[in-house]
Amino acid sequence: MGRRWRDGWGTLVVCAGDGGAGSPSVSVPLEIAVSYRARTKGLLGRDSVEGALLLSPANSVHTFRMRIPIDVAYLDRGFKVIAVRTMKPGRLGLPRLRARHVVEAAAGAMAGWGLGVGALARVEVSSPYEGR
Repeated sequence: MGRRWRDGWGTLVVCAGDGGAGSPSVSVPLEIAVSYRARTKGLLGRDSVEGALLLSPANSVHTFRMRIPIDVAYLDRGFKVIAVRTMKPGRLGLPRLRARHVVEAAAGAMAGWGLGVGALARVEVSSPYEGR
């Protein structure tokens, strides 16, 4: 799945159940960070998170210099969630060897979206002309 994304905006669609056509889903506003600069900055210096942030490629994160606790979901190549953790500021997360993408959000948000281990997600990229 060779995705060619750019830094920007989109929607994270969380598919409950097996992710089939009849499965319920939740759509979450998504900031996409794929460049080295955008991934390095991440959520640093922010007091809140609107929706979620996708870091790709990534298999680990840290919360040094962050102001808020965050939920972190590690996703494999097929966008299946392999682990979810809540991290307080000043922590270093362990790398997940199978992870190819990381989604960050405000602490507690992912449970409300149904984004847990085994859940499937997909990214829908917004047109560059839909800017924020």
